[in-house]
Amino acid sequence: MRNALQSLIDTGTKLYLDSVSPDEVDKNLAWGAVGATSNPAIISAIVEHGGLDDEIESLIAAGLDNESVAWRLTDKLVTDAENKFKPIHTATEGNAGWVSFELDPLLEDTRLGLSDQDRTARYIELGKHYSQGHSNRMIKVPATAAGIGALEELAAAGVTLNVTLIFTEDQYCRAREAVWRGAQQRSSLADFKSVYSIFVSRIDVYTELEIPNLQPEAQGLVGILNAKRVWQANQNFWRDKGLKLQQELIFASTGTKNASDPAWKYVQALAGSDIQTNPPETNAAIASADIQFCRTVDVMPTLEIQQQIDSKIDMQAMHDVLMNQGVDKFVKPQRALLTLIAKKRSELAAS
Repeated sequence: MRNALQSLIDTGTKLYLDSVSPDEVDKNLAWGAVGATSNPAIISAIVEHGGLDDEIESLIAAGLDNESVAWRLTDKLVTDAENKFKPIHTATEGNAGWVSFELDPLLEDTRLGLSDQDRTARYIELGKHYSQGHSNRMIKVPATAAGIGALEELAAAGVTLNVTLIFTEDQYCRAREAVWRGAQQRSSLADFKSVYSIFVSRIDVYTELEIPNLQPEAQGLVGILNAKRVWQANQNFWRDKGLKLQQELIFASTGTKNASDPAWKYVQALAGSDIQTNPPETNAAIASADIQFCRTVDVMPTLEIQQQIDSKIDMQAMHDVLMNQGVDKFVKPQRALLTLIAKKRSELAAS
């Protein structure tokens, strides 16, 4: 019998890792992962674990401030992962082997008082800077108003984009149109690649809390239905474009939040196409499970369940809540990372 992760890969899913921890990258490469992603929570957890103390001390000794130390560490961790996935990127001619680098989430912190125009300008500046010289790095830009405002110029400049924090089809469409407008300004589309990260499990957390009168058979399927609809829209849009590389969805937030659900609930429901970026614990649970996956990404819930969901869910209200939560989930870890570095600086000064 094929192992469970291999059976998932055999359905057509590209397995990515939601971490750039060196140990996890090595383990997941052995399991068949063909890419990875980073975010502030991931970097903060790696630093908190203590494995980078020597590097932090060296950067502080070189005179870097806390923010510069944080981004130097992030850049190094992502670059190290890129090097490990580069042979896959070469072998697939750019269809896999990518590692995503998330731009500064503090740009969306309302306490900074930035306008959307200012945020957009910074996303463009940082995206161009952190993509330079990296052949298999994707730049993660959130599908906020300011983030979407940056996509056309970044795509036109040749930056490979992972548009993240997508919760609704409307967000996806606006992001995709901006990326495509920019891509068409390039001299060639031979190396044009873009991905769109649709978040799944967070939607079901929202509906359980905010839409408790959803029928039991529909509760827990909203995120899956939403992801499948966006996946189909993405398939339909790119089908006739004649591009060399695949423009894909990333199914993100695939870790289960409900303890009664199997660890592979979302992985199983979306198997068969595009990219799944799974947390290390999700891939580990699947690797040790006696389960075989088959293609399900294009198998829809019953019409009755779809109608029930459509009649109960206000997509704009859901988007507003989840986007605010999503930004917060990245702002707080980035601030925590800066606090960790400041603490390390104090300890060094005291010694």
